[in-house]
This record gives sequence, C-alpha cells and structure tokens, in this order.
Amino acid sequence: MKGDRRAFLKSAGVAGTIALAGCISSTDDSGSTETPTDEPTETTGGEETATQTEEQSTSTADSEVNVGMVYATGGLGDKSFNDMAQRGAIEARDELGISFDQAQPETNSDFKPAQRQFAQETDPNYDLISCIGFAQTDALKENASRYSDQHFMLVDSVVEADNVANYVFKEHEGSFQVGHLAGLLTSQQFSTANAETSGDSTTLGFVGGVKAPLIEKFQAGFEAGAKYANENIEVQSSYIGSFNDPTAGKEAAASMYDSGADIVYHASGATGLGVFQAAKEKGKFAIGVDADQSKSDPDFKEYILASMVKRVNTAVFEAIESEVNGEFKGGSVITLGLERNGVECVYGQTLGSEIPQSVKDKITQSREDIINGDISVPQKP
Repeated sequence: MKGDRRAFLKSAGVAGTIALAGCISSTDDSGSTETPTDEPTETTGGEETATQTEEQSTSTADSEVNVGMVYATGGLGDKSFNDMAQRGAIEARDELGISFDQAQPETNSDFKPAQRQFAQETDPNYDLISCIGFAQTDALKENASRYSDQHFMLVDSVVEADNVANYVFKEHEGSFQVGHLAGLLTSQQFSTANAETSGDSTTLGFVGGVKAPLIEKFQAGFEAGAKYANENIEVQSSYIGSFNDPTAGKEAAASMYDSGADIVYHASGATGLGVFQAAKEKGKFAIGVDADQSKSDPDFKEYILASMVKRVNTAVFEAIESEVNGEFKGGSVITLGLERNGVECVYGQTLGSEIPQSVKDKITQSREDIINGDISVPQKP
C-alpha cells in the first residue's frame, strides 16, 4: 500500500521535508493572481530544504483526489508561467472537486525535497504531484524511481517512467506568430496613444530568462517569424540568467529600445515585468508570454501588443482530470501546439483593436500554414 510505504520511509528517517499546508491564491477569470501577503516559511530536513508559501486552505470537504503543486522558481505572482499553472489547479478544484496544496521552491536544489515531501505525505495522500518547469527534470528522475507507485506530471520536459505523464509545448510555433506580428508592425508606422514604432526599424529584441534549449525555442521561433515578415530584421537577444530579476530585465530591454528596437518579446517569467517597465518608459511596445499579460499585468496594457499564450493551465487541468477519471497517462508525452491551441498569439486587450486587420489576416494565414506544414519553424536559434 502507498500509505504503508510512505510511513516506513518516514520512520526510516528519509531526509528532505518541508512544511505543507493547504494553500491557494484567488484568481479572476483573466488568470491574474492576488499575491499572498504571508511570508514564505522554510523548514529544514536533513541536508535539503524547500520553501512553501502558506495561504488559505484549498480543502474540499468531500475531495477524493489530492494534488501537490511544485512550481518553478520565481513562484506565484509572476503573472505568467506559474500563475497559469495555478490557474489549472484552481479550475480543477472548482470543476472536479479536487484539493491541492503547493510548494514554491526558491532554488533548483529545492525541487527534490519539495517533490519528495508530497510523495511521502500521508495526511493527506497525494494522488498526483504536478512538477512545473523543465528545471525539475533531474529531481523528478530520481524521485519517480524512488516512489514508483506515486503519480507525477511534468511540464516542459520528459522523464521516461511509467509513473510520469509528460506535457510539452510547441513554443517555437507560438513564438513564430508573435515574431511575425512584431516584424510586420516594426516595418511600418504604427502608433497608439502611448507608444509608437519608428516606421523604418529593422531591429527587434528578445529577453530570455535562463539560457536553456526550452527558452531557445522561444527565441528561434520569434526570430524566424520576424524574418518571415521582413528578411532584413535582426533580433537582439539577451539572457538574464534568472526568471525572477525584473531589474535586469528592464536594463536589457531598455538597452534594446535605445539601440533602435521598437518591440521586445520576453520569455523570462517575472523578469519580464522589467521589460514592460522599460517599454512604458521608452514609449515602445512589448510582447508577453505564457499568459495574456495585458490582463494579468494590466498596468502595462497600453504597451503590450500581444502575448504568446502557453496554456500550462490546460496541461495541469488535463493531468488532474485524467487522475480523477482513473485514466492517468503514465509514460506518455502529450504535445500541445497551435493545432490544439496549446500555444497562441493573443492580442492585447487594449492594443489588439488598433492592430490593422491586414496584419491580423497575415497572422491568421501563417498560423494555418504552420499547422498544415507549409511553414517549418526552427527550434534552435
């Protein structure tokens, strides 16, 4: 029995525990998150530590399925990747009656104990542990082997194990779409109440978080889409080395704007909030990622042309739904691309209506061409 195995492991003194508490943040329909006011608490067990934010309980009185959420570094409140993952769990709670708890590791070394604590816990037993982000891969390889009867799901990477359901996205396809949009708009005079293009720029910008093959897919797609619009366009790129450094994100984007870029796209989690700040100060445009950031970060809606929405919430919800229905997809790799609306170019809530219809028509056509295989999008810059 899973509970008996966990009890044995605990009595044997397995290292790596964290305090777990039922916790969620409330979200509205747009996916924006109310950042919790409680400070993170940290408990050390053995040689490893993990951090979790305690908020209000997620418990559902008659819940039969419990889920543990282990977020990427940067945590909740990034108005992007982690918040979208949490949104999927909230949707599952509201529609399927599950309960979930969540851990917010601060560093990559926290992933292993965070996953492990959920796997060891007996009150409640966690039916599914959702591991959000490619950086959790190595930790999950070890934990999936150690806890072979525990179900896990992983976003953005693949662990080949019968107890892991893997969800990956075609980020390069969605990034091609926003690159196509940026290339078309920077090649013409386009102005709104607060920002404008120069009309003859051939420079765009890309700000990445940590340089890794996954994030390079965003860059590669963006560059390909921009050149599809105008072969003379060059994309300046900068990797910050963190998904939670808005100050560095702002500095990188400001430098790009000063060098002639009208539009900067980011794939950098909370670091991207600094990109939006730079766009506002420079009177230029930005493109968001993962969530519709014109809604999740409305302070900058006048500068966000569009977002490359990556529906991590869909992956989380589908994994939980499969668990609830007794149809856990262990050992599988589920891919979400343009054809399933797993990724999509979503126009900003304020600026979308100002983008010329002729430009939107071209974006629609390139989407169809990618799905049909008429456009092949690279995955490496």
